[in-house]
Amino acid sequence: MRGMLRKADLDRCQSQLAGEMSRQAPVRLLFILDAFEGWEPRDNWSDLTFYAKYSDCIERIAIVGDERWRSEALMFAGADLRRAPVEYFEGSSSDDGAARAWLTA
Repeated sequence: MRGMLRKADLDRCQSQLAGEMSRQAPVRLLFILDAFEGWEPRDNWSDLTFYAKYSDCIERIAIVGDERWRSEALMFAGADLRRAPVEYFEGSSSDDGAARAWLTA
């Protein structure tokens, strides 16, 4: 994820991911926040349809980004609500080895 995340972009990603999960599940997800600027504040982020429908198809989620986004990213990923573990790793796209290792453990 680069720049400002908009709901329309998230919807497109979730649609593609749903297609992948229909072929191969469960999945492990890696999100890299690269030059991330946050979530578009004017968008409606209250739609939990994808979470409700596909949450059990996700085995682990690793998020890599600047420390300033840790708490918001974990909240956005529903870290405390999911069965699947969600971990945050401080770093960048060139520094994602620990996250990849955790995903494959």
